[in-house]
Amino acid sequence: MAEGGSAPLKQNRVACNDCSLAQLCLPMVVDPVNLEALERIIKRRRPLKRGEHLFQMGAPFQSIYAVRSGSIKTYAPTEDGQEQVAGFHLPGELIGLDAIQRDGYPVAAKVLETTSVCELPFAQLDTLCDRTPTLQRLLRGLLIKELGHQQEMLMLLGKKSAEERLAGLLVNLASRYSERGLSDCEFHLSMSRNDIANYLGLAVETVSRLFTRFQEERLLFVQRKHVRIRDMTRLKAIAFHDRPGQDARGRSENRQSGALAQDVSG
Repeated sequence: MAEGGSAPLKQNRVACNDCSLAQLCLPMVVDPVNLEALERIIKRRRPLKRGEHLFQMGAPFQSIYAVRSGSIKTYAPTEDGQEQVAGFHLPGELIGLDAIQRDGYPVAAKVLETTSVCELPFAQLDTLCDRTPTLQRLLRGLLIKELGHQQEMLMLLGKKSAEERLAGLLVNLASRYSERGLSDCEFHLSMSRNDIANYLGLAVETVSRLFTRFQEERLLFVQRKHVRIRDMTRLKAIAFHDRPGQDARGRSENRQSGALAQDVSG
């Protein structure tokens, strides 16, 4: 799977030890000896362009990847040649953890914009973990964290109205950007409206209407793919259905939004 060999150790030190994302993708690597051993197996891949694949669904599992810059979507191809979006991955996040106990990757990974990744060949990583309890605990923790994220998204998509789903996604993205030291109220959406609709299980028209409505209600400012959250408190209230004391008009709007949730992208 790798394109090119391992980068020189000096270069990798910049990628890991001095990388601004180190505490996100490898938060428990502590002592220099363990870090140096890990750096020796990391491979730096060439930047990938929008539309390129990091790996295809069903490809033999060989590596996990850390996103350095850009963004990637994971998806499962459908029988009619379409895509079912499974998730969006930002800088500092790992991709491929869900393939560790499988023969192949359960989803495909496609680049949404020019993206750089670090590749960790799993056979070498597994051997290193056997010798290094700290890294073994790290990998276990990352797997648990990944399962937690999947559970959160299942809760987001399950039995929620259309407005709650979109608000929940925006709040989730804001939180993840904040973890990276970036603004939690102003960011770029690299994914298309089609991808967002597909991921949330809604029609594209529904997503577009909701973006317009959120802007009219001064929750957001939207200009193409640029989003600025103007009222995070209200957006979170929608996302988590935490709006006590709603009047009859508010409950009626909720029922209408619930009806929108029945729209499914074709």
